[in-house]
Amino acid sequence: MTATLDPTLVEKLNTQQKAAVDHQEGALLVLAGAGSGKTRVVTLRIARLIDKGVYPEAILALTFTNKAAQEMKERVEKLTSSKVLISTFHSIGARILRESIHYLDEAYKNDFTIYDDSDQDKLIKILLKERGSTDTKGDTKSVLSFISNAKNALLSPDSAPRDEEETSYMELYRAYQNALKSAGAVDFDDLLYLPVRLFREKPEVLAAYQKRWRYLLIDEYQDTNEAQYTLVKLLVAGHGNLCVVGDPDQSIYSWRGANLRNILDFQRDYAGATVIRLEQNYRSVTNILDAANALISYNQQRLDKNLWSALGEGEKIKLFTADDERREADFISKEIQKHLSRGRSLDDIVVFYRTNAQSRILEDRLLYQRIPYQIIGGLSFYQRKEIKDIMAYLRTVHSGSDFISFERALMVPKRGIGETTLNKIRLEANRLRMPIFDAVKEIVSGRSELKLTGKVAEELRQFVQFIEKLRLKKDQLSDLVRETIEGSGYLGFLQEDEETFADRRENVEALLVKAMEWEAEREGGTLSQFLEELSLKGQIDDLGSQGPTLSLMTIHNGKGLEYPVVFLIGLEESLFPHINAMGKKEAIEEERRLCYVGMTRAKEVLYLTTARGRTLYGGFRPMTQSRFLREIPGEYIEKLRY
Repeated sequence: MTATLDPTLVEKLNTQQKAAVDHQEGALLVLAGAGSGKTRVVTLRIARLIDKGVYPEAILALTFTNKAAQEMKERVEKLTSSKVLISTFHSIGARILRESIHYLDEAYKNDFTIYDDSDQDKLIKILLKERGSTDTKGDTKSVLSFISNAKNALLSPDSAPRDEEETSYMELYRAYQNALKSAGAVDFDDLLYLPVRLFREKPEVLAAYQKRWRYLLIDEYQDTNEAQYTLVKLLVAGHGNLCVVGDPDQSIYSWRGANLRNILDFQRDYAGATVIRLEQNYRSVTNILDAANALISYNQQRLDKNLWSALGEGEKIKLFTADDERREADFISKEIQKHLSRGRSLDDIVVFYRTNAQSRILEDRLLYQRIPYQIIGGLSFYQRKEIKDIMAYLRTVHSGSDFISFERALMVPKRGIGETTLNKIRLEANRLRMPIFDAVKEIVSGRSELKLTGKVAEELRQFVQFIEKLRLKKDQLSDLVRETIEGSGYLGFLQEDEETFADRRENVEALLVKAMEWEAEREGGTLSQFLEELSLKGQIDDLGSQGPTLSLMTIHNGKGLEYPVVFLIGLEESLFPHINAMGKKEAIEEERRLCYVGMTRAKEVLYLTTARGRTLYGGFRPMTQSRFLREIPGEYIEKLRY
């Protein structure tokens, strides 16, 4: 094969980057610090292998997102004019199964269907009903979560249960897998679980794939779970040509099953592995990097590296301590205005927070200041489902004519009332020429021609009584919102989905805080005025649709991004680090890594904010400054006063 790679591209690399690109045989761990030019190194390494005579078909690169895979693929093709298989883990799993699933079990066919969340949900509900379950919605979430976790941990349906509760789950897991097989289907987790099973049970099939892909490269290795780790280990067992790129200090996805030990133990797993540290940062000024290095050094579960930069010392990190969250939001908006007056664009600025609920007070301030913004990786506070659900109750309290709000409130939590009954109620309201709520009162009292009996009639009667009870509190807004949340059983409904419960509960509590603030600011304010303001704030699409916009997001959504100006807000104990991490050493270390990730997104200016007190869970609470602020040496900090 003829040389394809322009040598000047390699010459521009620093010493460590060149070493990573030039390495060919055996295991290689590239510890790629934040902003160290990782993507350039990965793509040039693939190009270098081809340049040295490795056939493109013998190279396999795995990433975690389709976007990353596509970007890498385009770069490699531009460098080499060759097509290399660069894929996500799940895509490569699907490819392996399309080719070879029949070797695992003759009942499987290569034209299998991949079930999505909705398909899985329906299948589990069928299995639960067959077993006499009445609470299929609550059970479905927990069963599917158990099955997903089991597959990602490579536990088969025949594994021994650890306790009595797990026995029923394992039985459902077994029935679920058999049902999938009968339907000629697999689910998303099977795309990793089944290839591992195939390779373990059919060594001759594994040998064929080992021969096909002689060089493997794994991006973001610190984010791999047990199934991904094992799949890679099996594929490289024949030749050992594995290059993994990652950073233990940026491992922030344990809640998705990522196992930090996979990267920490790489040298144990692959004896004689070469380790190359990419420590020169091309993104941030020295003050930011030195502060981030100092912070992350408090973690024990890490591999030593020390980021440095040739971009100059830069400005000190700006620390602002606010009296409360409103003054924190005021400070942020004023500082943004300052940057705009100095010629910066809103596109250059991001605000990071630990939890989605923190966006509410900030959004209110930005809307008031007419500063265009966008929520990255999520919805605006007033567009979130749980906020709309509670507002549907409030609208039903305000007006008995709003059928859309009436129906939404009636359906959360579920009351066993289906579309057929709702259609009958609609028709009866039209016949009676009454607002929907008044018509339902007629129905449940027996004065209507529409006769409903049993559970449906009782649920409707209780719903009417609850709305009537809420109407007595129309003039006490915060009490009304609190009673709506508590009396409806809405938090219990949210708890059915354990993965999203904490986030959604915090959003609901933030709505209660909003009602308390609104009530305090507007003497004599009405429910109608409150609903109007919230509705208008929900229509923010046009505000950020044209021109530059400020980005707001959780730190988790900021991974891989960079901005000249970064605000990292809410640095208090129980908020950041989060209350769920308190008292757990490993969880605190992950929170610290999350703070490190947030700090290292900043190129030139970094703000850290904290508040002496916040309105949380319906009341004002004094807050303690985050330990992370105490772990950053004072020499890198400039305290701001307003």
